[in-house]
Amino acid sequence: MYISTPSARRGAVAAAVALALHAPGAHAQKQKPKRHIEEVVVTATKVEESLQDVPIAVTALMGDTIEALGIDNFADYVLQLPGVTAGGSGPGQNTVYIRGVASTTPNLTTAGVAGLAPNVAFYLDDQPLSQPGRNLDVYAADLKRIEVLAGPQGTLFGASSQAGNMRLITNKPDMGELYGNVKLGAASVAHGDMNSNFEAVLNLPISETVALRGVFYTDTQGGYIDNVAGTRDASESGRFRPEGTVRANGVPVTAQRAGFQSTADLSAVNFISADNSAFVEKDFNEATYTGGRLSARWDIDEDWSLLVAHMEQSLDVDGVFFADPTLNDLEIQRFSQDSVKDKFSNTAWTLEGFVRELQVVYSGAYTDRETDQIVDYSDYLFVGQYLPYYICDGSVTYPAAAPTGTCQAPNLLVDSATQTKVTSHEFRITTDQAKAFRLTAGAFYQDLELTELNDFTYPGSVNVVGFDGVSTGFAPNYPLTNISVTGEINNAQAGYFSDAGPFPEGVIFRNDVLRTDEQFGIFGEAKFDVSDTLELTVGARYYDIEVDFEGSANSSFFNLGQTEDAQAFGTNISAQFAPDNTVGAPDKAATDGVIFKFTSAWRPNADKMYYFTWSEGFRPGLLNRPGGAAGPNNFTVPYALDTDNVTNWELGFKSSLLDTTLQLNASVFYIDVENLQTTIFDPSITNLFFSDNAADAEIIGLEGDFVWLPEFSQGLTVSGAFSILDTEITNVITPTNDVRRGDELAYAPEFQGTLRARYEWDWTNTNLIAHVMPMLSFSSGAFSDIVTINRDDMDSWTILGVTAGVTADRWSAELFADNVTDERAEVARDFVFDRQRVTYSRPRTIGVRLGFKF
Repeated sequence: MYISTPSARRGAVAAAVALALHAPGAHAQKQKPKRHIEEVVVTATKVEESLQDVPIAVTALMGDTIEALGIDNFADYVLQLPGVTAGGSGPGQNTVYIRGVASTTPNLTTAGVAGLAPNVAFYLDDQPLSQPGRNLDVYAADLKRIEVLAGPQGTLFGASSQAGNMRLITNKPDMGELYGNVKLGAASVAHGDMNSNFEAVLNLPISETVALRGVFYTDTQGGYIDNVAGTRDASESGRFRPEGTVRANGVPVTAQRAGFQSTADLSAVNFISADNSAFVEKDFNEATYTGGRLSARWDIDEDWSLLVAHMEQSLDVDGVFFADPTLNDLEIQRFSQDSVKDKFSNTAWTLEGFVRELQVVYSGAYTDRETDQIVDYSDYLFVGQYLPYYICDGSVTYPAAAPTGTCQAPNLLVDSATQTKVTSHEFRITTDQAKAFRLTAGAFYQDLELTELNDFTYPGSVNVVGFDGVSTGFAPNYPLTNISVTGEINNAQAGYFSDAGPFPEGVIFRNDVLRTDEQFGIFGEAKFDVSDTLELTVGARYYDIEVDFEGSANSSFFNLGQTEDAQAFGTNISAQFAPDNTVGAPDKAATDGVIFKFTSAWRPNADKMYYFTWSEGFRPGLLNRPGGAAGPNNFTVPYALDTDNVTNWELGFKSSLLDTTLQLNASVFYIDVENLQTTIFDPSITNLFFSDNAADAEIIGLEGDFVWLPEFSQGLTVSGAFSILDTEITNVITPTNDVRRGDELAYAPEFQGTLRARYEWDWTNTNLIAHVMPMLSFSSGAFSDIVTINRDDMDSWTILGVTAGVTADRWSAELFADNVTDERAEVARDFVFDRQRVTYSRPRTIGVRLGFKF
């Protein structure tokens, strides 16, 4: 690839490096008393450039830094990136945010077909891996670097780059020589089980033009959350909750949301308790990553090469990674056996070469992901107005007089199976980057197909007594789209289904949905050197995106005590979003348009660059399964929500000072957010999650980093980074009074910072290099949502860590302690079901890492 370094073209600079947080310590070298910060080359603009010459905010965690910090997965590297936050609830269940452009985190039961498109793109090398609801949790094995691009990057990277990009860049096969390495480690987790990991890499040249590279890894991360004994019964249901009850987040229950039977006399009702004693377990949240990647490179001739890579990974998770702060430390009460089995395979290919001076690149990828998850759904009890209908006798929920009868145990669960298949293709050209005018342009196509089958299982429903006082249970339920049994009655019309039914015993609701996302784009960025010191960039992207739903969201309402399926409630999605449907809904959520970018970069000398960027980003809309449902203040759930859009103004500088021993980068930015999308759960409107364009907002921020090689010490490297955010909702669109003007956005801490000092020295009379590295990460508090009834406070936190070890030519050994003070760092919160659920960073972890090279 070309290397575009304007300052290098003018015969200057030696300093371009990863952001402050990310520069590894330089080895003390007696023969070189003057140290310099090493150059880092990134591909943030789809061409290779020195990081200090890229006129956008880019963070690069290099491979040696990834190793030094012990980064293995998504949760690890997010903690090292100020300005980057993540909502979610554990491995394989996270969503990343950059610069506070966030509204909420999707609930697990909507993380698939009903999930919002991400607004931060996730890439593995040249291929997009972003998926609705939750990103792939790719294990950080054999990585060359991790790049984080802040601010809209949509002109080059498309729809899900609204707030930025996160890119994992792998090490490629090397024709040079046969070599490899082995890494293994073990650690003890405070209040929990042991961690253990193993990774092996082999680079194998086959010939002068063909090489293979493979990596295999397995990593078991011990649990530290205890599932403790507890009971609950249906008397705690939202159906019986009176007006004025103050939720744990301080928001009182309004008259509109008071329980339907909040004033009923329940003294004659027999409430059977759910008892989780069979599931009580210490340290029950264990996660194991197992996988590998094999890549092959063929240098076809002097101009053309082909790279093919195949990766497979399985992630097995037990338990949950959040706790209940009202119980003892790191405790939760779960009434079903939570688990996740998340596996994917990914094949990618890149053909690149030259036609005269024109570089041509074609890249394609295919990803197949399957996720099987069991989710304890018992917390739904606290908000579900209609829940008692399915587990209580008819004489309780719709009594002729005072309620009498029995309510079964509310031990509810969701059995969720999803499969996602994604195919992408990109073709682009790049002109000679050494010339004054430079162009990168191309076309992109992606097709995503996501199938989801969610069975909402209420075991007690089989024992419920009907309204006749004799019959029990519910009639067999069939998909609304399968008319072979019931015919076209009520909501039943022919359409998509993956299972013909009847549903398994105890399954009261079933979502059986096919979602397809199709995206096409044409993009380009042109750069022009106006003079030796001034560079202008203009970019644009045309996009055309369609999102379609088929299937059904079935309900068993009206089936209590019956023998035949009434097909009376639920949503026939195939019919609702069919062409020429009767409800006035669109048949697809379709959007197209053009976004732009303008950047100017001024380099008064080889050591400084000042830049200004104006850029746009967007995220596509979505269809709503409960479209048409009526809410307060004349609100109606939209059948489709619009795109949300951001416009970013940014002024920054990058500098290399003190003879390239000090690097200082910073930027100030203003972001205008229009039609911010959010996911809402409000049983007073509908019992299904839905999405809406909730508000407009603005974000003002300052971020920066530094790395310093002190002249007084040959082996000391000091680095740090920070992010300051001021976010505010400026205009409320959703008229339910649950989003408030002036509130902060979600997952947007006012301040985040990191500081690290690494000292290296020659071990006396040996060939060993010793090191010690203390490090600190800090975050101020934040909020978990912009919807007040689902919103909770996240506390500030400070995490301390330290590593110490020795490195030889062929081996290394290191002791490490993460979260030394055993801080309960709140990295995410959830209050969707009116219960505080807090995701903490891992408790104090002390261990050893060993590495061997051959």
